Amino acid sequence: MPLISAIVITRNEADNIGACLDSLAFCHERIVVDCGSTDLTAKIALEKGASVELHDWEGFGPQKNYALSLATGTWVLSIDADERVTPELAAAIKIAVAQEGVDAWEFPRLSSFCGRPMRHSGWYPDYVLRLFRRRKARFDDVIVHERVICGGVVKRLPQPLLHYPVHKLEDALSRMDRYSTASAQALVASGRTVSFWTGIGHGLYSFLRTYVLRLGFLDGAEGFLLAVANAEGSYYRYMKVWLATRGRAGGSRPADGEDK
Repeated sequence: MPLISAIVITRNEADNIGACLDSLAFCHERIVVDCGSTDLTAKIALEKGASVELHDWEGFGPQKNYALSLATGTWVLSIDADERVTPELAAAIKIAVAQEGVDAWEFPRLSSFCGRPMRHSGWYPDYVLRLFRRRKARFDDVIVHERVICGGVVKRLPQPLLHYPVHKLEDALSRMDRYSTASAQALVASGRTVSFWTGIGHGLYSFLRTYVLRLGFLDGAEGFLLAVANAEGSYYRYMKVWLATRGRAGGSRPADGEDK
């Protein structure tokens, strides 16, 4: 079987990194790139037999490209600390990397929200490209929502990658704040300006898209909570952009009193 390098980027992932690395035991090397954890992430990773490198945070894309530069295997498997490769997916990966004429593989990702696997709400099947020939692909350099760029042949495996991004509602709120800030910074850096009402419109549409158009109501109470969280994330993303750029030409302010 061709050699597989697993790469994981981390910051304060002590609660996740052990189980994540255990699920990657079939890989020939496991590389953790940490950007300054203040918990036991690095210690746990070393105890699990992974190599650990410290690297200052530059954004998701650059951080993963740095991890990629450390890999030596023919194939690279990139997953996040809150993701798990099941035994069934691991077996499928071993078969996939032995196939000729394929440069990358996508998996469906089954994510859980507050303990419930979400099979609707736009969260499934959520195909992600995570397995690729090392010399055939790289990550783009965006700060958030990075993706793998591969110009070769890409196929799909049916076995899902498990994802545990939100264990409790507090996690959803924290995640929403971090990602809305990162997305807002990217929009500001691009030179974009928005109006005060942009955030309201995007927030309302995000709720309707998640809960109605993407059948979030079939995910029960958790589907409603997720729709609200998505709406808040979209709303705050654009409000953060508006606050940061309202002095630019073309940016608009609400009438007196509306932003109080």
